[in-house]
Amino acid sequence: MKIKTFSMGGIHPAENKLTHEVATKVAALPKQAIFPLGQHIGAPAKPVVQKGDKVKVGTMIAEAGGFVSAPIFSSVSGTVFKIDTAIDATGYRKPVIIINVEGDEWEESIDRSDKLELVAAHPELTPEEIVKRVQNAGVVGMGGACFPTFIKLTPPPTAKAECVIINAVECEPYITADYRLMMEHADEILVGLELLMMGAKVTKGYIGIETNKPAAIELLTAKCNEKFNGTQYQVEVVPLKLRYPQGGEKQLVDAVINRQVPAPPAIPVNVGAIVQNVGTAFAVYEAVMKNKPLFERYTTVTGKKLQNPGNFLVRMGTPMKDLIDACGGMPEGDNKLLAGGPMMGKALTSVEVPICKGTNSVTIISDDEARRKDAQPCIRCAKCVGVCPMGLEPYLLAKLSEVKNWERAESEDITSCIECGSCQYTCPAYRPLLDNIRLGKSTVMGIIRARAAAKK
Repeated sequence: MKIKTFSMGGIHPAENKLTHEVATKVAALPKQAIFPLGQHIGAPAKPVVQKGDKVKVGTMIAEAGGFVSAPIFSSVSGTVFKIDTAIDATGYRKPVIIINVEGDEWEESIDRSDKLELVAAHPELTPEEIVKRVQNAGVVGMGGACFPTFIKLTPPPTAKAECVIINAVECEPYITADYRLMMEHADEILVGLELLMMGAKVTKGYIGIETNKPAAIELLTAKCNEKFNGTQYQVEVVPLKLRYPQGGEKQLVDAVINRQVPAPPAIPVNVGAIVQNVGTAFAVYEAVMKNKPLFERYTTVTGKKLQNPGNFLVRMGTPMKDLIDACGGMPEGDNKLLAGGPMMGKALTSVEVPICKGTNSVTIISDDEARRKDAQPCIRCAKCVGVCPMGLEPYLLAKLSEVKNWERAESEDITSCIECGSCQYTCPAYRPLLDNIRLGKSTVMGIIRARAAAKK
């Protein structure tokens, strides 16, 4: 069996998959749930509840704030305490809805049974109906980007989808939530893939999995052969070489179907591919087949010094402190708390930051690993150029950002950076390359948006 990978750059950091074989536990309900209104790319959701309102599990508490947006649903039952601001994963205070938890009463419309629902038993499921249910359930990309899923299933007329690629790579160190989801809910994921293919009006599907997950490759290959043989759908499990950042959309498309997605604003569907995370496929199954909005997710809580790291099915709005306490509490000494993994995760200033739609991991880096080494002068080794999966020159983009030469930064294609951190990881001088590039990229994108608005 040929092992595929993407064509440019990449690294292989220590995997540290401490929780690979730790079965998922259901996390305890929080005493108070905090729901940021911006849990997705695009416009923040708008509250539809007020202080004092009673809600159930699955009650909509905020509606989509625009076309590129998604509604938010309560993951708990109780009373709306207040609509306020709180620190989220960005480190800034953002609008939130806070609910005091008073029980676990669910909306009656949600199917809570464990029965596997199959597409054949639901003749009412047209592509349009599938997209509508996905949109109404607030499903977004679960791999971290949080792009509303219904938009990916309705590409512009200038693009034609040919296949759906399920991103089951999980190349980021430490994180194992997607792996556990595959091992524990393979059948539901494959129904989710079938629904995604129906919604996108394609018959070809791929599931990309790195070779450090042989049990998942074997399981899903067997399940696909059983489910799709003799049907109109062609689904292939594609083993992939261990290489970060293979979970990036463009890198995954390159690895799986050997097509290169052009520079922004091009997206994978411009070369025929719709990429969805494995967690998204599961959420689509639950939304379409169980009428269950997106209000909980699989999340890894991990760290070398953590007493009992694990994987959890956790309600959104749960403070990270609750999960850390469930794993034995914060370790002694110096620690860095990350929402996500060590490569692309965001360092947090508070353990009260809540779990959101895109929180695939709560990672605690301890002792020497939690402290940065002092930056030294660039030695012009070009290692950052060699590992960049987008073919950029990170040393140059970082310097242009540092000196605020935004025009040159734009011309050097800073907006194509996927912020994977490969450059900073490999830099022998410990330069803050990614920090500067992130600042420059956000600034240049703001300039581009302002320029476009001025032309209207």
